Amino acid sequence: MTQVALDTPAYRLLGPLAVIGFDQRNFRIPRGRQQTVLSALLLCANRVVSIDHLIDAVWDDDPPPTARTQVHICVSALRASLAKAGHEGVIVTREPGYLLRVPGGQVDAQLFAELMAEAEELSHRDHTADALQYVQRALALWRGPALSGTSSPRLQAKAAQLNEDRLAAMETCAELRLQLGRHHQLIGELSALVDEHPLRERARGQLMVALFRSGRQAEALETYRKGRRLLIEQLGLEPGEELRRLEAAILAGDPALRGDRPASPRRPEPSAPSGLVAPHQLPTDIGDFTGREEHIGEVTRLLADDGDHRATRVVVLAGKPGAGKSALAVHLAHRLADRFPDGQLYCDLGGTRAGPAPAVDVLGRFLRALGIPGTSIPGSTEERAEMFRHLLASRRVLVVLDDAAAEAQIRPLLPGSGTCAVLVTSRTRLTGLAGARMLDVDVFEHGEALGMLAKAIGEERVAAEGAAADALVRLVGFLPLALRIVAARLAARAHWSLAWMVERLSDEHRRLDELAHGELVVRSSLALTYDGLSDEARLLLRLLSALDETTFSPWVAAALLDTDLHRAAELLETLVDAQMLESAAMDRTGGLRYRLHGLIRLFVREHLYREDPADRRDAAIGRVVGGWLATAAEAHRRIYGGDFTVLHGDGPLWHLPDAYLDVLLDDPLGWLESEHTSLCSAVELAAGAGLHELCWDLATTLVTLFEARCYFDDWERTHLRALEAVTAAANRRGEAALLCSLGTLHLGRSQLTAAGERLDPALEVFSELGDVHGLAMTLRNQALLEQRRGREGRALELYRSALAGFTRAGDGIGRAHVLLHMARIELNRDDERSAARHLDEAFEVCRTTDSSRVETQARYVLSDLMQRQGRHEEAGGVLTELLEVVRENRDMVGESRILRRLGNVYARLGRRGDAGRLLREAGDICERTMDQVGAAEVRLELARLLAD
Repeated sequence: MTQVALDTPAYRLLGPLAVIGFDQRNFRIPRGRQQTVLSALLLCANRVVSIDHLIDAVWDDDPPPTARTQVHICVSALRASLAKAGHEGVIVTREPGYLLRVPGGQVDAQLFAELMAEAEELSHRDHTADALQYVQRALALWRGPALSGTSSPRLQAKAAQLNEDRLAAMETCAELRLQLGRHHQLIGELSALVDEHPLRERARGQLMVALFRSGRQAEALETYRKGRRLLIEQLGLEPGEELRRLEAAILAGDPALRGDRPASPRRPEPSAPSGLVAPHQLPTDIGDFTGREEHIGEVTRLLADDGDHRATRVVVLAGKPGAGKSALAVHLAHRLADRFPDGQLYCDLGGTRAGPAPAVDVLGRFLRALGIPGTSIPGSTEERAEMFRHLLASRRVLVVLDDAAAEAQIRPLLPGSGTCAVLVTSRTRLTGLAGARMLDVDVFEHGEALGMLAKAIGEERVAAEGAAADALVRLVGFLPLALRIVAARLAARAHWSLAWMVERLSDEHRRLDELAHGELVVRSSLALTYDGLSDEARLLLRLLSALDETTFSPWVAAALLDTDLHRAAELLETLVDAQMLESAAMDRTGGLRYRLHGLIRLFVREHLYREDPADRRDAAIGRVVGGWLATAAEAHRRIYGGDFTVLHGDGPLWHLPDAYLDVLLDDPLGWLESEHTSLCSAVELAAGAGLHELCWDLATTLVTLFEARCYFDDWERTHLRALEAVTAAANRRGEAALLCSLGTLHLGRSQLTAAGERLDPALEVFSELGDVHGLAMTLRNQALLEQRRGREGRALELYRSALAGFTRAGDGIGRAHVLLHMARIELNRDDERSAARHLDEAFEVCRTTDSSRVETQARYVLSDLMQRQGRHEEAGGVLTELLEVVRENRDMVGESRILRRLGNVYARLGRRGDAGRLLREAGDICERTMDQVGAAEVRLELARLLAD
């Protein structure tokens, strides 16, 4: 028999597009073109896909002129996205397009086809039970309609084909189960399939056979008549010959239809012991239940009867308050009820209430439900558990234990037989329950949330206010309980618009008040878990709510509590186990990052301002901002070789352990990039808390990142916010530092007038304060301003003054920058000897400070000198080396400049084809970085090249 890999495929098309990282977590691929291109490549995995095919997939019949370039950019971004998930180097360039290299069994659509082919072969050899297993495994791969969410007409056509294959597989599964005599279990599933696809005659015929074999001949015939009416009304056709023959056989009571095979070739259907009843204790299923297809498929697979009857199958659904664990468990239990014909037991264990249900009481309820008289039920927990296991030893019963508090509460309630299964829900991850499979129930995906809202209030209302519906599900953080409350309120008030509901929820101070309807209250649900935490865990949770970071590392928690990293990590894991925090990703040390859900943040923030004094809050925030500043400043030092070209204040710092810091800053610019959002939030946090000294210091320190990665908007936003804080506090040095830095920003944007307006007051304040370092930095910027205005003589005077200031301040890198600017002016004046002297001094500084970044800039100026001296080959060699450096550092501005100069060198060397290619690459980067002036200059150089 062919062996097929059955581990979770890394690439999943059978449902929404998903990529499973090497850590077995679902890794999100950005929506839009990246998802479309990846889907197209996966559908042809291990085969070359032409660029034309990808263009058709993205734009159909109306591609833009830049389509090929945009596909190249998209593939480059996709490679980076996949690399983050651990799938590095899987997309390779192969003429005339790209090839996605995937090991066997790692694309679910291909694995589905392989499993179905094996099932077909087994069926032909009359190995029906084995064939059924392969079909069920194939169907378990599905998480919803194939490629759901895609808008590409080309991909939708392929998705329709895959969905048709799924329906055929479902019918094949039903056929095999009929052959094995499992018609009783099939009726519910086939009824749902026929309702959803009423024109599929094969499924309708299978439902008729299942009903007939279950002694429901009249219903079987009515099923045929309904189908016949539909076919005539919608298509004007009579049913096919096979369905008509089946009706005739049912009318005649044909014995051949009855089937005489047992339910399983390996084990007969278990029968209930004498005197026992089959309990059906499940609560009512939710009529508008939607989504969770992936969980449903996974639980169905885990609880399937695989023939191993030694151990009870246990699945635990763990999730944060309001995530919909109980609703999912009840819905699953109803879907699986036919697989457990001897009954379904249910109990709400009250794990989040003050008095959880004791196991002895739950066992008493279960025994009475199984038909044991009260007088025969023993008194102790141990004896009741023994009787419970004995009664279920040969029965197929599903036990649903809702809201479990701990493992000890559950263990006595587990049957001892592998014929039974247990489904548990808990707000705590019950990792101590041996043999149990854990599934985390998170908030809804975006599509699931909108689907639930549409089912509850009507698709018409959602479609009529699409933007408001989208805002609504985002405001409640996709939390199912909150969304159900919103839906219930809207359903009860048909005159309310969705926009009106959005307006009511937009006020964070009232949001939790709005999320209440009848017995559904988000605040009460969260309080049950919060009240059960330790004092220290609650304090950490409250302090975390004061931050606005998307995700955070354990050191942030350590700073908030002013404790060590080990203790902070323990408390964070306690909060994760309690589902009040969620693990988000891995940080640069290999440790976990964490995230606080929006509604939980609002809930605990209420407690923060009610329970914690302002001085405690401000001190905690000060330690966190001090930690960000200390680490960012160290990153700057490692990039530049010291505290060069940056001013610092005297705000209190919070230092991370040296060993942890060394791992964190192995790539200092990479760390700044990865923490970009959190660092900008920390500036806002410091401003809001009145920590003006830390605020301006952090904002100006972050220029290292803003400048290298062209984050000009963040540069301006953080500085203007910090400027408000220092102005309100009359912090003149901080104000001057920010104005000087903003002047640098305006110079980079070629906003010369604005730069002058910032630099003049900065120079005045630094002069008054006698701040030599600040004065030198401002003079350097003013010199650059004069140089941009074409006043090179005045610029040289200012550069000399700045040079003297940097020398007095001991800022070697500041001196090197000035020397490089002076060398450029000397080159413009054709004074190659002076330019060379300035370059030699700059290189000497680089050697003493070990600053590779400034050395790169110096070598760039050196390449200009080489060109002027006619040393074009040497200049080309220097620029080629520099190109590798800036690409490794992802310095797009530097890359465009070097490409442009290297193109000019190649033109001088007669390599016009290479020159044109490099200039076009430089132009593309200028356009992507919104450098319109640079793009225009490159186009002019290209025109000159073509004219020559």
